[in-house]
Formats: sequence, C-alpha cells, structure tokens
Amino acid sequence: MQTNSAIFNAKPVLFAPVPIIKSVNTTDHNPSSSLASSPSSLLFPAHNQNWAHRKKATITSRSDKHRWSRTHLISPKNALKRFPCAPTSLLDGSKCISCFHYPHQKRVGGHRFRTGAFFDKSASHILKQNVDNSLAGKVKQLNVPRATLGPEEPHAASTTWPDGVLEKQGLDLYDPELERSEFERFLSSELPSHPKLHRGQLRNGLRYLILPNKVPPSRFEAHMEVHVGSIDEEEDEQGIAHMIEHVAFLGSKKREKLLGTGARSNAYTDFHHTVFHIHSPTRTKDSDDELLPVVLDALNEIAFHPKFLASRVEKERRAILSELQMMNTIEYRVDCQLLQYLHSENKLSKRFPIGLEEQIKKWDADKIRKFHERWYFPGNATLYVVGDIDNIPKTVQHIESVFGQTGVESETVVPPTPSTFGAMASLLVPKLTVGLAGSLAHDKSSGSVEQSKIFRRERHAVRPPVQHNWSLPGSNDALKPPQIFQHELLQNFSINMFCKIPVNKVQSFGDLRNVLMKRIFLSALHFRINTRYKSSNPPFTSVELDHSDSGREGCTVTTLTVTAEPKNWQSAIKVAVQEVRRLKKFGVTKGELTRYLDALLKDSEQLAAMIDNVSSVDNLDFIMESDALGHRVMDQRQGHESLVAVAGTITLEEVNAVGAKVLEFISDFGKPSAPLPAAIVACVPMKVHMDGLGETDFKITPTEITAAIEAGLKEPVEAEPELEVPKELITTKQLQELMLLRRPSFLSVGPDVNQTKVYDAETGIMQRRLSNGIPVNYKISKSEAKCGVMRLIVGGGRAAEDLEKKGAVIVGVRTLSEGGRVGSFSREQVELFCVNHLINCSLESTEEFICMEFRFTLRDNGMRAAFQLLHMVLEHSVWLDDAFDRARQLYLSYYRSIPKSLERSTAHKLMLAMLNGDERFVEPTPHSLQNLTLECVQDAVMSQFVCDNMEVSIVGDFSEDEIESCILDYLGTVEATKGLERAQSYRPITFRPPAADLQHQQVFLKDTDERACAYIAGPAPNRWGFTFEGQDLFEAIDDGIPTHEGANEQLKLEDQLMASQRSGEELQQGFRRHPLFFAITMGILAEVINSRLFTTVRDSLGLTYDVSFELNLFDRLNLGWYVISVTSTPGKVHKAVDACKNVLRGLHTNRITPRELDRAKRTLLMRHEAEIKSNAYWLGLLAHLQATSVPRKDITCIKDLTSFYETANIEDIYLAYEQLKIDENSLFSCIGVAGTQAGEGVSDLLQEEDSVEGLQTVIPLGRGSSTMTRPTT
Repeated sequence: MQTNSAIFNAKPVLFAPVPIIKSVNTTDHNPSSSLASSPSSLLFPAHNQNWAHRKKATITSRSDKHRWSRTHLISPKNALKRFPCAPTSLLDGSKCISCFHYPHQKRVGGHRFRTGAFFDKSASHILKQNVDNSLAGKVKQLNVPRATLGPEEPHAASTTWPDGVLEKQGLDLYDPELERSEFERFLSSELPSHPKLHRGQLRNGLRYLILPNKVPPSRFEAHMEVHVGSIDEEEDEQGIAHMIEHVAFLGSKKREKLLGTGARSNAYTDFHHTVFHIHSPTRTKDSDDELLPVVLDALNEIAFHPKFLASRVEKERRAILSELQMMNTIEYRVDCQLLQYLHSENKLSKRFPIGLEEQIKKWDADKIRKFHERWYFPGNATLYVVGDIDNIPKTVQHIESVFGQTGVESETVVPPTPSTFGAMASLLVPKLTVGLAGSLAHDKSSGSVEQSKIFRRERHAVRPPVQHNWSLPGSNDALKPPQIFQHELLQNFSINMFCKIPVNKVQSFGDLRNVLMKRIFLSALHFRINTRYKSSNPPFTSVELDHSDSGREGCTVTTLTVTAEPKNWQSAIKVAVQEVRRLKKFGVTKGELTRYLDALLKDSEQLAAMIDNVSSVDNLDFIMESDALGHRVMDQRQGHESLVAVAGTITLEEVNAVGAKVLEFISDFGKPSAPLPAAIVACVPMKVHMDGLGETDFKITPTEITAAIEAGLKEPVEAEPELEVPKELITTKQLQELMLLRRPSFLSVGPDVNQTKVYDAETGIMQRRLSNGIPVNYKISKSEAKCGVMRLIVGGGRAAEDLEKKGAVIVGVRTLSEGGRVGSFSREQVELFCVNHLINCSLESTEEFICMEFRFTLRDNGMRAAFQLLHMVLEHSVWLDDAFDRARQLYLSYYRSIPKSLERSTAHKLMLAMLNGDERFVEPTPHSLQNLTLECVQDAVMSQFVCDNMEVSIVGDFSEDEIESCILDYLGTVEATKGLERAQSYRPITFRPPAADLQHQQVFLKDTDERACAYIAGPAPNRWGFTFEGQDLFEAIDDGIPTHEGANEQLKLEDQLMASQRSGEELQQGFRRHPLFFAITMGILAEVINSRLFTTVRDSLGLTYDVSFELNLFDRLNLGWYVISVTSTPGKVHKAVDACKNVLRGLHTNRITPRELDRAKRTLLMRHEAEIKSNAYWLGLLAHLQATSVPRKDITCIKDLTSFYETANIEDIYLAYEQLKIDENSLFSCIGVAGTQAGEGVSDLLQEEDSVEGLQTVIPLGRGSSTMTRPTT
C-alpha cells in the first residue's frame, strides 16, 4: 500500500523522543504474551483486520526491541504498524520517532515526510506503515536554555550556556550588526546536556545511566547493554554472541522468578552489542517490596554469571537453527546483499548476528563459555535504568550492591579521576566525548605483563571496531561497477546507490544547524518527487533518499533507492537522477524553506510541550542510540529551545549549499570532484511478465545500469515553481452559507435518551448526536498537550461488496487515497495544507468498516483544519480515472506477488479453504479487478458514507467550546443522508463444511534455501458473543453452558483458592451477563495458550523458534476465528503442527492453574495501565459507543473493563474455551515448505489472468533485518 498521508517528521535529531501513540496492543516479552489479547484490542474494532491480509511479508529487524516482531496473523491493525509490508510504498519510512528510537537509524532525510492527505491502510497489504504521531503547533519565541544545577538535582550536569553567548533573550542571531566572531562563538558552543540524566561508573568499570521518568507510572526499564556483538566474533565463531544471548537469558533462574510480577523481559544481539532488558513494576503487587534490586540481580546473572548447561545449549541451538530458517526470507537475503557490498572492506559485510548454520551446529558449552569470558565483563557493559524512580542515591546504592563485586577479582580498572567529576566525583563520570566509548585511557592499565594477557577484555574505544572506506572524491578508475543480485523470488526491480561518510557528532549549535538545513533540503526533494509524478503514471514505484546515522554500522549512509517495474527500470533511474540534479542545481525555493522550517519548529515545540508524556523505553532507546553515535543528549524542551536558537540563523543560500553536498555523489556522478558511491546494488527478478508473452527472462548488465544513471545526468532540468498553499479549505463566507443552509444542531442522543448531551463523569466521555444523524463521542484529555486525534468509522467495509463487484470497496478506498483531491483543490494543495497545519490523515478499509483517522495539533487552528478536511472528503471528494487505474494495478500486483512469499501463499490457501472461497477476506483476483469500473468502486464506497451509518470520535487537549464549535461547523453542515440498511447489509459468511481434501493442505515454493511455516485455524465467536451459526452465547450462558466432564470438583477447589480475588457472587453473575464477557475471557485465554505454546512447542520440544496464538474477533460480523502460526524446518514442521494442536486441545486434560490465570490477567492489566493516557487508546475505547451496528457496546464496556478482568475466574475462561471449534472437523491447517526439492508450484494456487497487466510487487529493501537478531523469546 502506497503511503499517502501528510506527515512531517520534523524532530531535530538530538531531541528526546516524542511519546509514541502506540498500538493499544503493546506486547509482552514473556512467552505468555500475545498480540491479540491486549485489553484495548477488545474495544478496537476499527483496527481489527483479516489475518491473511495482515500477514507481513518480511521478517523485520528488532529495531523496536521492547516489542515482539513475530510473524503475527491476527493482531489488531495498530499492532501491524510496526511491520514493513509495502509492495508499493512510495515513501515508506518508519514512524517519525525512529529518528530517536534506538536501534533505528537517525534519519535526517526528508523521506520521513510523507506526501498526500490520505494514507491508505486498507486490509489488503499494499502498505502497513505506522503514521507519524507527533503533531506540532505554533512556535513561540522562547528563551534559549539557561538551566543550572538545582538543589533537587545534585547529580545533574550543568546546562548553563557559555558566558557572553546569547546574553539577551529574543536576540536575532543573524542581525547584520552582530559581530561575526560572536556568531562563530555561538555556533561552536556546546549544546546543553539533559538535566535529569545521571551517569556513573563502578570500580569494576560498569557504567550506568539513570533517568527518572514518570511514564508509565510505577514502572521502570532496566537494560544491560554488553558491548559485544557479531562484529567481535572470529572466523569460527559466527553467531556465537547470539547463542550466548539465548543461553544466558533463557537459562537464568533469577529471571524466571520475575514471572508473575508483571515484569516483561527479552534480549537481542546486533553487530555492535548485546542487550538484555526488563520492564518491571517498581513494587510487587502484594508485599509492596521494591523490585529494582530483584531485576538488577537477574540482569547480573544473565550478563555476567550464566550457567552454560549442556541441556540449555542444545535447546537454544535448536531454537536458533529454526530462527535462522525463519528469518531467511527473500527480504533478509536482499538486506544481506546490500550490506555485503556496502561494507565489502570490513567485517560488517560477513558477520551477520544470526550466524552460520554449520558453525552453530558444532559449538559445545566450553566454546561458548570461552567467548563469554572474553567479552562479558562489567568494564565492557553499560546499565540503563529509566523509569518511575525518585531516589537516585538509593538507586545507585542498589547498583553498587548488586554489581559492585562482579569481576573485581579478575579486572583491574583504574577509578575515574576525581577532578573530572566535581563534587560528585565518587559517584559519577562525566559525559563521554565519544558516546559511551569515548576516551577510555583511564580504563586501561599499562606496563603490566599480566594486563597484556587480558587485552581482549578491554572495552573497544570505537564501536563497531571496523575501518570504513569513505566515499571521497577520486578518479573514475576507482568507481566500483554496479553489482546485481538476481533471484527467482524477486518480482520488482530496485537499485540502491550508497554514499558512506563518518558520523558527524552533533555536539554544538553549529552541528545542530547543519542537521536542520539538511532536513529542510531533503524534505523538499521527497515532496517534489511525489507531487510532480503522482498525478501521472510515473515510471517508478518509489524513489527514496535516506540520510542516516547508524550506530550499529558506525557510519552515516546516504542512500538513493529506486523501485520500479522491471520493464521501466531505465526510465525510473533516469527520472530519479534528474530530480536530484534539479534540486542540487536550483535548490529549495523561498516558499519551501519557509514552509518546512515552520513545520519543523512547530513539531519541535509540540515535543517540548509533551516532555512529561514520553515513555521510559522511548527515552532509554533515544539515549542509547545518541551515546552510540556520540550525539549530545538533550530533553525535548532543550532540543526545542536549541532549535529555535539556530533556526533564525539559516539562510536560503546555506541550506542549498549544505544540501547540495549530500546529493553530489548522484548529481555529479562520474566527475572527479564527486564523492565515489560506496556501492551501487541492483536487486532484480529472474523472470518478468510481458504482455502477450507471459514469463520471460529478465536480463540486465552493470554497463546498462551505469548508462541509465548517465542518461539521467543529461536530461534538461528547470527550476521548481512556487506553489500556492491554501490557508483554509472552507472560507468563513462559505461556512456561513452552509450554516444558514443546513442549520446544524444537536438532537437527543438516542430514542430512549431524552438528552442532547450525555456526559459520564467517571470516564470524561461526552456523547452527542447531530441533526443530520451523525453521532459524535469526545473526551477532553490533557495527557498529550495541544494534540488531538479523530476517527470516522463507517459501517460496511469489504463485507458489503457484491458478488459482481468483488474488491470494489478496497479498490475504491485506495482510489480515493491515490487521488488525494477535494473540491477545487489539487492534490499538491491539499498535501501542503496538511503540512502547514501538521495534520496527518489515514484512510483504510477493513472487512467491517471504512475508517478515516486524523492526528492534529491544537495550535494554529490545527483542529479546525482537520475538521475542514474531513468535511471536504465527505462532501466534495474527487474521483479520478488515473487514480482508479493506479489503485487497480497495485492490487493486481499484490495478488501476483503471493506466490513469491511462503507465508502469504500459505495463509492465502488456508483462508480460502476455511471461508469457503470467500474473496472478501483475501486479495481480489485479477478477474475481479478486471470487472471493476471507477463508477462501481465510487458507488461501493460512497454508499457507505451516509450520515446514519457514521460515527465520529475525538480525543484531545481541547475545550468543550472548541470541540463543539468544530463539530457543529464542519460535521453538522454535512448534508443529511440515509442508507443504513444498504450500507450494513452483506452476504452471509460461512465456514466450509468438513472436507478432507481442503482441511489439511500443503503449499510448496521452489527456493534456493529451505524454510517452512504453518497455520492452524478454526471458528470462534465474535467479540460480543454471536457465532456464525446464528447463536447468541449469552442466551446459552443464562441456560447454563455445560463444562467439561469431571471438571466441576476441580473448579470448586480452584475457585476457593481464588475467592479472595473476586468481588462476590453478585459481581460474578454480572460479569457473565455483561457484553464484554467473551471479549475479556477470550483475551485471557489467548494469553494462557500462548504461554503454553512457547513452553511446549518451542522450549521443551525444540520444534520452532516462533509460535503464536491469535484471535480475530469481529464486531459487526457474527463470527471470528483463531489462528496458530508456527515457523519451523521442513523436517520438523509436521511435528510442530501436531504439537500445536495438542496444546490447543490439551486445556481439557491439563487444566488452567490459578497461577496461569493470574499471570495472564496481570499482563493484560499492565498493558491497559501503560496505555491509559494515550489519546489513540481512548479513541479506540470510544469506537462504536453509538454505532447501531454494534448494539451491545455501551459506556460500561469502558468503565468496567479493569474490574471485570479482576473478576474473571477459571470457570469463566473455560466458558470461552468451549466456544472455540477445535475438533478435527472444524479445524483447518496449511503447511508451507520452501526449498530446492519443493513439489508442486505454489503459483498453481492462484488464478492468473493474462489479459490484465499489472505492476510488479515492491518489496521493501534495506539493510535492517540482517543487522540484528530476533528477540530471544
């Protein structure tokens, strides 16, 4: 799915992270966690998508290390935002926070700014990227920071400005009267340091960082970073650091003791480090004992005192071999190819963390132990503690107590020089000049023969310890020829041009100023490429320029990535080079400079306002990455004030000069003065689909690639014209006329409620209904300062598609997104309107609904601007033929890419079998796409956009007067329309009757490497207790659902044990009659099953690395299903499937224990508590509060959520378990196997239509997934 939302990633690189509006489904790292069972996911129907559509096509890197990156199928849509899955992304960057969110790379480039007013996130996989959640507002002329040490911050580093710099507030730094010397002095002065960040070092060399942070409350993060990774492995040790990570982490008994406390833990390995992390409550639930010492003790055992038992080594060996096969997707292989050529001169090209299979099979415990002894010692590690910690000295004392004696006997570490630290010399070390690996002279002993023997136990001064060949101007003779990676599983053409330079450590105002200018320059490039070619049919599918610092690779890499249909590859390269040359030659315009600088400053100010809402893990990741790169760590407020200080000094000429330097390796390609590309790598298919010819060989040579680049250098270029940007989409006069015409007002909220305003004081939720029939829910929240979110939910979705118009809704939503026009405004104008107001808007279709979501700032009338855009979409959408053509081609391309993916083809076959071939739950076929017209897709979508079929929910930091004014002005003036019955009617959905030939199937994919996966699925009820058979389960509960034979006596005993945790018989009976009963009990059940799958199939039997159980519970449709997904090897996958079935069915004989139930409930409640302050979370809670299609949802579903989780008992969970169809006649499975000896071709599964031509699949290509291992659990 191509990215179309207007998002501006405006964060200056050194600011601490913005609080992420996360998926409500933040996952656990305990083996018991499951994506599908977040408390909030129970109430997020608009984000509940078909599992086959949500199946990710790639195995991502663990850049979000505090979350799982499993191969999930049934998680709510928000959970998928962290997966790259875009065969046709135009600018598919990560969410903006990735600039600060380690271990993502810090990205300066403008690809973070996604053009377009609408971001289509429909249930087909064209794209599932996260949208920017940082919204900004008007910039005030703030004072430059002058923070000093205060009495409550005895350990804080001074952030006082150098004397004489910016002595008076509001000084215009670029005043011609200002002495040049003073200006230069300002630019060279150091940026302030984070005032609350506390650094220290123990006698044994262990360094620690402590940051008090109140979000989430009563919880903390403790991460142990050991500075050893795959780059430190010798030739016969490839993968051994990852092996140690597994054995040390999962072999720790002290870590196991944390299970049941609400703590989550995991680990990962990268090129340059291994990280063990624990997210924990500050105190135990029952005894109120501090958990920090317990957590630190567990980390001490994991990192420095692991037990390398032979049994554990063998278990993890099996798991890693399974992980290796699971990761070995075509996307992973492309990543490896890119890294091999980019870093061909050093070990980064051949030391991938996952390791080599033949070596992993050989190591014994002694070999692993020796590597551990060489690298895992306190002097080579850094401890991070970030969270709700008030007493810093006490925290330091805990660290001293736990770690102080570790390694003292064998390590000789010279203590820090007291003069370096001032008054706190005995406690803290100064900020290192090169991140955590700065000047380490005092860490090393000299002159001792004995010390020379343990040289390997000294911490490297540079991480990773490799030498790079930088991209410097040179002769054409030194130019490396383009490299070509050709593979049968690739369908798309892509080319990457790399430029590699040293990291420019951002320590001074001058450094920050350069970053700002680059960001402005590259933002302009991305917007231009998209707007210039969007309305035509461009020869490329995407053009992306990325300028990133990489801590894991120890360099800054600029990458031009061009993707295209194979037949258009030469034209795509030529256009990309031409646009780069245009920007380099003429630079950005005055309007662009003003526009993007203003957006950057607005976003920066918004971050500063949200300083108290940043989660601990985001702050920690930001600090870890900043230190790895050597950047100065500032908090959000310091970052904004520093940005304001430098913003007024930049000029158009300097922006263009600085930006041009970034582009020279492309624009001046071949010239002696140009930097030499570090590598040029093309990834291409073996075959290509040609009109009338079918599949033919795709041929390409390095000489032809070079010629295409040179052709782009010869194309004529002209200066960019200025664009007129509308300040508003609806003028005051137009609004007045609409108000007179439509006369909006509020009516009674419902037929049984004689009130126009229903307010719930406990939740702060207000319910309203407009005279045109649109219901509105809103909540005023101060959690995210001056931010707001809004969601329009329209009933219908893909379920409403006619037999003759299969795919009409999903293609129609995509068409609307592709067009991007409203009223008389062009796509470019709408996009720039969104940029100026920092609005991002997403549009998606699911099986049940069409949804539009807006994120906006409350500054500069941002909320009114968002409401104007929504009004224009509802009233004046423009449907374009070329947008329809592109949308149809994208889905055709996506369908044809299914046989190239083992996971997708396996899921596709299972879905068709289970739902009796119903195309509404899979990608539309070429035949269906051929039958669609612009008129029919427009009708399919707009027939659902009727007032009595809509619901709008808003959450944000606004006043009642502000929000109600917007509601009346822009929603109330939408023309009243009716069509609820048509919009919500749909063909029955049925599960296939038992059929031996279709219930258990296999898929074979021919590939050079072996892999295997499997999916097991079956029917479940929907979220509100309705089944596909037409049964209302609440009626069955009233009649008394029979429990499993022989279970009553045990249930009585178990209930007695848990009686103290219940609120009495009356509350229990109320829970079983409550609409949330099945949603809550199914969520708890999923947690329990996931835990058992991990401990049995993964840990005990060693049949898989990755297994998960997930539920897809619909809201409007009277059905749901469960899916178990498992990856394995071809030799073990059938055993893994059998083991998964045994676990699923084994709950009858191996009954759920009170401990399992308590752990599952704590996990879910912990997630609820962590997300409760998020606007996005509340937006999901509000969904369907007044929807006629979800009649059982009411305010009690929000108010009673936590109490009902506490109330649920084991018998309740079994009432839910009985509703899962797990017998052999109801259960469906499909096994996918890839390898050189694979049998029947997977392409036979799909209906091929030669009469329809389409784009080739775009597979996101980068160098991320190969640089890090998956989380250990």
